[in-house]
Amino acid sequence: MVMRILVVKLSSLGDIVHALPVVHDLLEAHADAQIDWVVEPTFAPLLSRVRGLHGIIEFPLRRWRRAWWQKATRTEWRTFRRQLQRTTYDAVIDLQGLTKSAVVARLANGRSHGLANRTDGSSYQIAARWLVHNAIRVEPRIHALDRSRELAAKAIGYLLVGPPNFGLQASADHSPAGPPALAFVHGSSRSDKLWPEEFWVEIGRRASARGWRIVLPRAGAPEHERAMRIASALGSCAEVWPEMDLGALVERLGSTQGVIGVDSGLSHIAVALGLPHVQIYNFGTSWRTGPQVNNGCRRQISIESVSMPSLEAVWNGWAQVSAVRPGSARAHD
Repeated sequence: MVMRILVVKLSSLGDIVHALPVVHDLLEAHADAQIDWVVEPTFAPLLSRVRGLHGIIEFPLRRWRRAWWQKATRTEWRTFRRQLQRTTYDAVIDLQGLTKSAVVARLANGRSHGLANRTDGSSYQIAARWLVHNAIRVEPRIHALDRSRELAAKAIGYLLVGPPNFGLQASADHSPAGPPALAFVHGSSRSDKLWPEEFWVEIGRRASARGWRIVLPRAGAPEHERAMRIASALGSCAEVWPEMDLGALVERLGSTQGVIGVDSGLSHIAVALGLPHVQIYNFGTSWRTGPQVNNGCRRQISIESVSMPSLEAVWNGWAQVSAVRPGSARAHD
């Protein structure tokens, strides 16, 4: 008999990336499982690239909040509820631990499971504990990857085996000929996570002198302006990518051979893709969201400081993870 499981993880980008290995874990435990996922529409293109995921149910709450009084919104809500309740699930797992995610889990057609406690550094709302049928306690000081994996394993009843497998697929068929590409993930929604532009320029100069081509993703006007300034300082070795949706961005990032980036959702995608990667933390928080050796990360590292990592620390980190000739820099460990 096919086991049907619904995962609820609505947002944000980094949090969703850290929850992706749950799909592989569930399929390792139950090879014939049918796994659906409820998510905000912005992140659906990411989930469409996850091996083994059966269905995606979009939950556009942010858009609904701006127009809840409109008839069209109420119609969409009723359609969402019908879609959510169409399947009888053997388990519904709320991996988010917020009131809104727990409400979605409770509305679904099946027994719901969720977090019974807050974990260090995570968002959590106590109401979520009472909304699900089965509240599960996890270790309070735990990496975001391990939190999701442990919660799902306890909900379904299986043992975790091996490091996380994100199952994220991105085609590299459109990689341009020429020097290998090093992506600079320079943007974040939080200004206190940014790294100085002059550091990016200097890292770019050093990398280009060693045969790398610098590519600069961007989203929104501030990131575009910053990317253009960095590219202008670097000259012909640098390229600013056009703004694109998340699916296209995953594909484009997957065609690169390495990434240096601030703590952001796109940086976490680089880890999920297995790219050589240095993740920059301006706080001592990499233990809960950054790449870890015990999670199988050998070509992805965190460089952190309680103020701001130095240029030399990041450059030395890049030298460590890219210690092969540029043309073979990509590795899935």
